Amino acid sequence: MDQVIQTLKRTDAEKRIPVLRLEIDYELATLHEAMLKEDLDAMRISKAKLEEYRKELIRLEV
Repeated sequence: MDQVIQTLKRTDAEKRIPVLRLEIDYELATLHEAMLKEDLDAMRISKAKLEEYRKELIRLEV
């Protein structure tokens, strides 16, 4: 039973990783725009989102 659960989690992770990479790319573009506008609040929000995406990616790739 544990093996079945691990297999399902692995399949979910394989589907989530490409989506997560797109979300990271989009958030990097958002951060870049905020930096060009010198919008400190938007920069802080983007950095926080990127940190969460980074943590999730690390968890999924293990």
